[in-house]
Amino acid sequence: MYKILIPLLLLSQLAVTNVVQAKPADLSPQLQVFANYLGTWEARFEMMDGNPAVVDVTTWVRALNGKAIRTLHSINEGMYGGESLIFWDKAQQKIVFYYFTTADFFTHGHIEIIDDYNFVAYEDVSGSEDGITQVKSTSTLTKKNIVVSTAYLQNGKWTEPEVRTYKPSEKQVIFK
Repeated sequence: MYKILIPLLLLSQLAVTNVVQAKPADLSPQLQVFANYLGTWEARFEMMDGNPAVVDVTTWVRALNGKAIRTLHSINEGMYGGESLIFWDKAQQKIVFYYFTTADFFTHGHIEIIDDYNFVAYEDVSGSEDGITQVKSTSTLTKKNIVVSTAYLQNGKWTEPEVRTYKPSEKQVIFK
Protein backbone atom coordinates (compact mmCIF):
# COMPACT_ATOMS: atom_id res chain seq x y z
CA MET A 1 0.00 0.00 0.00
CA TYR A 2 2.69 2.51 0.95
CA LYS A 3 4.73 1.71 -2.14
CA ILE A 4 1.93 3.16 -4.25
CA LEU A 5 2.21 6.35 -2.22
CA ILE A 6 5.88 6.75 -3.01
CA PRO A 7 5.51 8.89 -6.12
CA LEU A 8 2.72 10.82 -4.45
CA LEU A 9 5.04 11.54 -1.60
CA LEU A 10 7.68 12.92 -3.88
CA LEU A 11 5.02 15.11 -5.29
CA SER A 12 4.04 16.26 -1.92
CA GLN A 13 7.64 17.13 -1.29
CA LEU A 14 7.84 18.98 -4.55
CA ALA A 15 4.65 20.89 -3.85
CA VAL A 16 4.42 21.43 -0.14
CA THR A 17 5.75 24.40 1.87
CA ASN A 18 5.03 26.77 4.73
CA VAL A 19 4.73 30.41 5.66
CA VAL A 20 8.50 30.58 6.19
CA GLN A 21 9.90 31.91 2.94
CA ALA A 22 13.33 32.56 1.50
CA LYS A 23 14.11 35.75 -0.31
CA PRO A 24 14.22 35.13 -4.07
CA ALA A 25 17.89 36.21 -4.08
CA ASP A 26 18.65 33.33 -1.69
CA LEU A 27 17.93 30.78 -4.46
CA SER A 28 19.49 30.41 -7.88
CA PRO A 29 17.47 32.26 -10.54
CA GLN A 30 16.05 29.01 -11.95
CA LEU A 31 14.74 27.95 -8.52
CA GLN A 32 13.31 31.29 -7.38
CA VAL A 33 9.80 30.16 -8.33
CA PHE A 34 9.99 27.73 -5.37
CA ALA A 35 10.73 30.38 -2.72
CA ASN A 36 7.11 30.35 -1.53
CA TYR A 37 7.22 26.55 -1.14
CA LEU A 38 9.93 26.63 1.53
CA GLY A 39 8.71 25.49 4.95
CA THR A 40 6.67 22.63 6.38
CA TRP A 41 3.30 21.33 5.21
CA GLU A 42 1.06 18.35 5.90
CA ALA A 43 -1.78 16.48 4.27
CA ARG A 44 -4.15 13.91 5.74
CA PHE A 45 -5.97 11.52 3.45
CA GLU A 46 -8.02 8.38 3.79
CA MET A 47 -7.03 5.16 2.07
CA MET A 48 -9.64 3.53 -0.16
CA ASP A 49 -8.52 0.00 0.72
CA GLY A 50 -9.57 0.25 4.36
CA ASN A 51 -6.07 0.91 5.69
CA PRO A 52 -5.53 3.66 8.29
CA ALA A 53 -5.51 7.30 7.25
CA VAL A 54 -2.21 8.69 6.03
CA VAL A 55 -0.55 11.82 7.40
CA ASP A 56 2.22 13.11 5.16
CA VAL A 57 4.51 15.77 6.64
CA THR A 58 6.97 17.44 4.30
CA THR A 59 9.60 20.14 4.65
CA TRP A 60 11.29 22.13 1.90
CA VAL A 61 14.59 23.89 2.64
CA ARG A 62 17.19 25.84 0.72
CA ALA A 63 20.29 23.69 0.13
CA LEU A 64 23.77 23.95 -1.34
CA ASN A 65 23.96 27.75 -1.08
CA GLY A 66 20.67 28.13 -2.92
CA LYS A 67 21.73 25.94 -5.85
CA ALA A 68 19.27 23.23 -4.76
CA ILE A 69 16.17 22.62 -2.70
CA ARG A 70 16.10 19.69 -0.29
CA THR A 71 12.77 18.14 0.59
CA LEU A 72 12.12 15.63 3.33
CA HIS A 73 8.87 13.89 4.13
CA SER A 74 7.51 11.16 6.32
CA ILE A 75 4.30 9.19 6.39
CA ASN A 76 2.60 8.37 9.70
CA GLU A 77 5.52 9.47 11.87
CA GLY A 78 8.22 7.53 10.06
CA MET A 79 6.44 4.47 8.70
CA TYR A 80 7.77 5.57 5.31
CA GLY A 81 9.86 8.51 4.20
CA GLY A 82 11.92 10.07 1.50
CA GLU A 83 14.32 12.81 0.58
CA SER A 84 14.74 14.80 -2.64
CA LEU A 85 17.16 17.23 -4.16
CA ILE A 86 15.76 19.61 -6.77
CA PHE A 87 18.24 21.58 -8.88
CA TRP A 88 18.91 23.24 -12.24
CA ASP A 89 20.68 20.90 -14.65
CA LYS A 90 22.83 23.09 -16.90
CA ALA A 91 23.38 20.35 -19.49
CA GLN A 92 19.65 19.60 -19.86
CA GLN A 93 18.60 23.23 -19.31
CA LYS A 94 15.78 22.22 -16.97
CA ILE A 95 14.90 21.67 -13.34
CA VAL A 96 15.53 18.06 -12.31
CA PHE A 97 15.23 16.04 -9.12
CA TYR A 98 16.19 12.79 -7.47
CA TYR A 99 14.02 11.19 -4.76
CA PHE A 100 15.31 8.46 -2.43
CA THR A 101 13.07 6.44 -0.11
CA THR A 102 13.12 4.26 2.96
CA ALA A 103 11.44 1.58 0.82
CA ASP A 104 14.61 0.77 -1.17
CA PHE A 105 13.70 2.49 -4.43
CA PHE A 106 14.25 5.89 -5.99
CA THR A 107 12.85 8.15 -8.68
CA HIS A 108 14.24 10.88 -10.87
CA GLY A 109 12.60 13.35 -13.16
CA HIS A 110 12.13 16.91 -14.26
CA ILE A 111 9.82 19.80 -13.48
CA GLU A 112 8.08 22.13 -15.92
CA ILE A 113 7.10 25.50 -14.49
CA ILE A 114 3.69 26.58 -15.79
CA ASP A 115 3.55 29.92 -13.96
CA ASP A 116 4.37 31.35 -10.51
CA TYR A 117 1.73 29.12 -8.88
CA ASN A 118 1.71 25.88 -10.91
CA PHE A 119 4.22 23.26 -11.96
CA VAL A 120 4.19 19.74 -13.35
CA ALA A 121 6.62 17.02 -12.23
CA TYR A 122 7.40 14.01 -14.41
CA GLU A 123 9.11 11.04 -12.73
CA ASP A 124 10.66 7.76 -13.77
CA VAL A 125 10.45 5.16 -11.01
CA SER A 126 13.14 2.51 -10.41
CA GLY A 127 12.54 -0.50 -8.19
CA SER A 128 8.80 -0.24 -7.46
CA GLU A 129 7.26 -3.58 -6.49
CA ASP A 130 3.78 -2.26 -7.40
CA GLY A 131 4.41 -2.00 -11.13
CA ILE A 132 4.65 1.81 -11.11
CA THR A 133 7.10 3.05 -13.73
CA GLN A 134 6.15 6.71 -14.15
CA VAL A 135 4.39 9.46 -12.23
CA LYS A 136 2.92 12.76 -13.35
CA SER A 137 1.83 15.33 -10.81
CA THR A 138 0.53 18.86 -11.02
CA SER A 139 1.00 21.19 -8.06
CA THR A 140 -0.86 24.43 -7.46
CA LEU A 141 0.09 26.94 -4.79
CA THR A 142 -2.85 28.90 -3.38
CA LYS A 143 -2.77 31.56 -0.66
CA LYS A 144 -2.93 28.96 2.12
CA ASN A 145 -2.50 25.50 0.57
CA ILE A 146 -0.77 23.41 -2.01
CA VAL A 147 -2.99 21.14 -4.05
CA VAL A 148 -1.30 18.16 -5.70
CA SER A 149 -2.92 15.96 -8.35
CA THR A 150 -1.02 12.75 -9.08
CA ALA A 151 -1.43 9.97 -11.67
CA TYR A 152 0.67 6.80 -11.91
CA LEU A 153 1.64 4.64 -14.87
CA GLN A 154 1.05 1.27 -13.22
CA ASN A 155 1.32 -1.99 -15.13
CA GLY A 156 1.16 -0.04 -18.39
CA LYS A 157 -2.01 1.98 -17.59
CA TRP A 158 -2.44 5.45 -16.13
CA THR A 159 -4.45 5.64 -12.91
CA GLU A 160 -7.10 8.25 -12.23
CA PRO A 161 -5.47 11.32 -10.61
CA GLU A 162 -5.47 11.45 -6.83
CA VAL A 163 -5.80 14.92 -5.28
CA ARG A 164 -4.22 15.89 -1.95
CA THR A 165 -4.31 19.26 -0.17
CA TYR A 166 -1.35 20.28 1.99
CA LYS A 167 -1.66 22.93 4.70
CA PRO A 168 1.01 24.74 6.73
CA SER A 169 2.19 22.62 9.64
CA GLU A 170 4.24 22.82 12.82
CA LYS A 171 4.93 19.08 12.76
CA GLN A 172 8.35 17.63 12.06
CA VAL A 173 9.46 15.06 9.54
CA ILE A 174 10.29 11.87 11.44
CA PHE A 175 12.58 9.03 10.37
CA LYS A 176 12.86 5.88 12.50
